[in-house]
Amino acid sequence: MTKVKSLEDLKKMREELKAKLTLRQNGDNVEELVQVKVSMATCGIASGAKEVMDVIIAELDSHAIDGVVTQTGCMGYCYAEPTIEVTVPGKDPVVFSYVDERRAREIVSKYIKAGELVDGILPVNYEKVD
Repeated sequence: MTKVKSLEDLKKMREELKAKLTLRQNGDNVEELVQVKVSMATCGIASGAKEVMDVIIAELDSHAIDGVVTQTGCMGYCYAEPTIEVTVPGKDPVVFSYVDERRAREIVSKYIKAGELVDGILPVNYEKVD
């Protein structure tokens, strides 16, 4: 845990947390933003989904990518947790499996930022209900 030693430390911490919160709660115009859903059911949490979500939030912030990171329930891929669904504006959603912290960084830098496909894509076997 970070120790706060001065008012400047506290202000800096506030701004960092505010930026992270914006990434999670940026609910307006979500169709124009990168959307990342992290499966956070019991199996996902046990497999490290919380750490993956933290890395994705930090990486989107460090690459200055506007996006929304949310947690979702079970996506039905318990055998492949942690899983994330990434929707880049104008493209269909893609589900990535066995995402660890290294792969989360790779997905952000290669798939989201550069548009390159990376290993670990699962075929989508569900439809969204509007």
